[in-house]
Amino acid sequence: MFYQKNLPVSERAIRVIMGLGLIAGGLLGLHGGAAGYGLAAMGGMVMVTGFIGFCPACAMVGRKLR
Repeated sequence: MFYQKNLPVSERAIRVIMGLGLIAGGLLGLHGGAAGYGLAAMGGMVMVTGFIGFCPACAMVGRKLR
């Protein structure tokens, strides 16, 4: 199944950088633990949406590229 991209290139780059930051903060800043692993998982999802260019939450509210 192919998803139509709904994120502009600039936002995709920001999501990848922020995802890496969340992963690093969760694993290094919180020293693992449940909260750290949860934060790292959220960072992973943010990073994946940046790589793919499709955000399910944005699609639910009807966001589309021009």
